Amino acid sequence: MKAPLSWIKEYVDVPEGTTTEEITSRLTMTGLKLEAIDSPGAAITGPLVIGQVLTQDKEPQKNGKIINWCTVDVGDANGTGEPQGIICGAHNFGVGDKVVVVLPGSVLPGGFAISERKTYGHLSAGMICSHSELGMAADPFGNDGDGIIVLPADAGEPGTDVRSILGLDEEIIEFEVNPDRAYGLSLRGIARDVLVSVEGASNFRDPAVRETPAANEAGHPVRLEDTEGCPVFVARKVTGFDPTAPTPQFMADRLTAAGMRSVSLAVDVTNYVMLETGRPIHGYDADKLNGALVVRRAVEGEKLTTLDGTQRVLSVEDLVVTDDSGVIGLGGVMGGASTEIGESTTSIVVESAHWNATAMFRTGKRHKISSEAGKRNERGVDPTICEAAADRVVELLVEFGGATADAGVTVVGQAPEIPAITVSGDKAAKVSGMEISEETAVEALRAVGCTVTGTGTLSVTPPPWRPDMTDPQDTTEEVIRLVGYDKVPSILPVPPAGRGLTRAQQLRRRFTRTIAGEGFTEVLTFPFVGEADFDAQGIAADDERRNALRLENPLSSEAPFMTTTVLSGLLKAAQKNVGWGTSSFGIFETTTVTLPTGGATTILGVDRGPSAEEFAALQAGLPAQPLHLALVGVGESDGSGWWGEGRGVEWTDAVDAVRAVAASVSLEVTARNAERAPWHPGRCAELSVGGVVIGHAGELHPKVCAAYGLPRGSVAAEVDLDVLIAQGVHLRPAPTFSVQPFAKEDVALVVDASVPAADVEAALRAGAGEDLESITLFDVFTGEQVGEGKKSLAYALRFRAADRTLKAAEVSAYRDAAVASAVEKVGAVQR
Repeated sequence: MKAPLSWIKEYVDVPEGTTTEEITSRLTMTGLKLEAIDSPGAAITGPLVIGQVLTQDKEPQKNGKIINWCTVDVGDANGTGEPQGIICGAHNFGVGDKVVVVLPGSVLPGGFAISERKTYGHLSAGMICSHSELGMAADPFGNDGDGIIVLPADAGEPGTDVRSILGLDEEIIEFEVNPDRAYGLSLRGIARDVLVSVEGASNFRDPAVRETPAANEAGHPVRLEDTEGCPVFVARKVTGFDPTAPTPQFMADRLTAAGMRSVSLAVDVTNYVMLETGRPIHGYDADKLNGALVVRRAVEGEKLTTLDGTQRVLSVEDLVVTDDSGVIGLGGVMGGASTEIGESTTSIVVESAHWNATAMFRTGKRHKISSEAGKRNERGVDPTICEAAADRVVELLVEFGGATADAGVTVVGQAPEIPAITVSGDKAAKVSGMEISEETAVEALRAVGCTVTGTGTLSVTPPPWRPDMTDPQDTTEEVIRLVGYDKVPSILPVPPAGRGLTRAQQLRRRFTRTIAGEGFTEVLTFPFVGEADFDAQGIAADDERRNALRLENPLSSEAPFMTTTVLSGLLKAAQKNVGWGTSSFGIFETTTVTLPTGGATTILGVDRGPSAEEFAALQAGLPAQPLHLALVGVGESDGSGWWGEGRGVEWTDAVDAVRAVAASVSLEVTARNAERAPWHPGRCAELSVGGVVIGHAGELHPKVCAAYGLPRGSVAAEVDLDVLIAQGVHLRPAPTFSVQPFAKEDVALVVDASVPAADVEAALRAGAGEDLESITLFDVFTGEQVGEGKKSLAYALRFRAADRTLKAAEVSAYRDAAVASAVEKVGAVQR
């Protein structure tokens, strides 16, 4: 919202000497954030002065053009006091006239530098200016064409700076207005905030407070069929309007300063009153109306050509204004072309209506219409000023357009009742930590227009221009912002002694440090996915991971779900890195996934805390959000160089990375062969801890690599960290070491090809005894020597006692016991 400072001061007085920066600083602290302070003359540098034409010689040129060779008195502005010689092609001035002169060394809007130069046989030192050359919307003294500005005779002495006379020194403040502060989209609202924010501000003159004529039966007939969508509708009529009447200069200047274009007097007046009061107004050509105005919901499929020339197909949710000819406007959003005010309009029906904010927002979004009126209606406008706004429009049309106000006044409906809010008098003090007395809170609420009654427990009725104030938190915010956010003390909370990170937080940090130590870099991705992401990973239609929580208002229609697998975002991050030319890398992320439980959640109010039963119901309806770790490895695991060939990532690298994470909390991971998207069949491991499956790891399927543009052979893993946190050892005991020598025994066992190596290892451990220190699979062999459907697994068993050197007989007995256990449990045969 852009607002000229002089326009703001028209409605509120500020102490003499108060700077613009002081005003905007206080407004920013109370909610109207400063975006910029601008001035129409900011783009003009150098001398811009009053000049008086001393001579004017008309000189015809060969091309038929006539130029004026002038001498102009610019006082001492040129440093010499001598008259300035200037060439000018305009002819709307004469000797003795006072004009606007820009001297050499100046720069006009658009970067147009003024210099002394020879032209038409003369040395021209400067330029006599028109309004367009100064970047002004119109000539402030009435010149209609592109001629130069002729100043009044009493404008001032030659050489005087002319910026203030032209209004080029006006300061225009641009505010960032939050959606909940729609009143800030009007001069009325800004001036009121100046009153309550700036110290010493006084004498607020509300432009929406005025005497209005009483409603009568002579006005244009109006019927409301949807009083929820449009509770109030005011109609006034003027006749004898002069469509050629120009917009007064002050109005055009203010509209331009506010960022709006001057169109015609009738349109400009409605826009001016909208900026002034915040109430959008619409005007109809009265001669184009047929019968009564009716407000209703549209019939599905009805059509309307709006003022922008677009034919729109309407929805049953759209509020429309109709007459006997059909739909003539989208209520509160945009009028229809059939009743548009034009160059021949002499009778105007003025509409000032209050519209349901939610309906306005949905209609604007549905039809992709963004207008100044819609911007205000969809945020909420004061419903009690419809009559005053319409009367103000009529007043200006009569004053500047020569119109006559019709005696008829139509007022249908009434403003919605505003419910009172109950809040404790000390709530602002409790929330802010400041010493805010109840008297101060009441004073602040009354300053913003609230009606306050009671003591201890206050009953607060918000003003009609504040539809955002609906609960005790809103009233508390009003008190604190007026007292001053800058006065809220900065006090750090004191944590209880002897407490820090929780066990889960400590273990999570341990996991991230461990995986980073394995060579992976942490990234953060968006938790939103779409069907295309599941398709790219080859996830089947009946896979439980496709049962995702749909968002009500997703950031992108292509990703409307909360993710059920961290790999969705991680694979896209890997794709970007490959696209940027990174050939080898490992990335990981630890974050929650969202798994719907099928329960429903009821949204409770904020006026009280939930009961135990309500809290339990809320928890039951929430989706599960387990903490997952996912990683992706691409390219080489060990880089190549002068030392030799590198080694590409392998599926075992992903498994080993997960093993390292589990080992950091003293857990051991068991891996079994599995098939699961997005991994390659035969190169995918199901990972479990203590018999609980925690996830999968392995090589990505070639189709998945192709879908994400990754090199073949890229690897990935995803596991549930909540299981590791639940089962892991938080405070691990210090490891014990034996000084005794170890003994090593190798065994080769033949088992069915379908038997997992993990089962064979578990069987060997079960029989090997307590002196088994480690067991390592070092060879897998298949071929004719072991038979069809068989495989040979070779293990290195390492034994060590804590208190003695093991004897050969003891080690052989341990080995034989381990083999016997494998024979019994998995049907192994020793080679």
